[in-house]
Amino acid sequence: MIESDDFVRALQEIGFNFFTGVPDSILGGIIATLMEQRLYTPAVREDEAVAMAAGAYMAGKVPAVLMQNSGLGTSLNTLLSLNLIYRQPCLLLISWRGFQGKDAPEHLVMGQTMTQLLDTVRIPHRTLSEPTAVEDLNWVAETFTKQRIPVALLIKKGVVKALQP
Repeated sequence: MIESDDFVRALQEIGFNFFTGVPDSILGGIIATLMEQRLYTPAVREDEAVAMAAGAYMAGKVPAVLMQNSGLGTSLNTLLSLNLIYRQPCLLLISWRGFQGKDAPEHLVMGQTMTQLLDTVRIPHRTLSEPTAVEDLNWVAETFTKQRIPVALLIKKGVVKALQP
């Protein structure tokens, strides 16, 4: 399991310096670390967080948005009509709720279809794992810089330390 503070430090080392999003239990450790360091700006909704990230990018920041995968549905219009069209990149740190059908019922459909949805809207994505974390973050940095569009890093439960086990 990756420690939350190590993960945040690694994101900062590859350049990310603006973090926003909506709370989620899988991402809770990351959010807590960001809040302790006064690096996190909470949002009310995921589409608002994506828009804030676009504004931060225009102001010279390198933004990351934290959300659970149900928030991907909420933010699609903003991602498509703002970020993709106008090449406003952001890192989407998306918790993979409903992975392999294990979660509350409201997470199952998005859990099954999230990668297909990302492929359909042409948002590059990769699933974070502890053994490949360095390669995963290098991929994020390279894709973010070269393509200047949103990229998604999917995070399954138990990969990054949460607030509670």
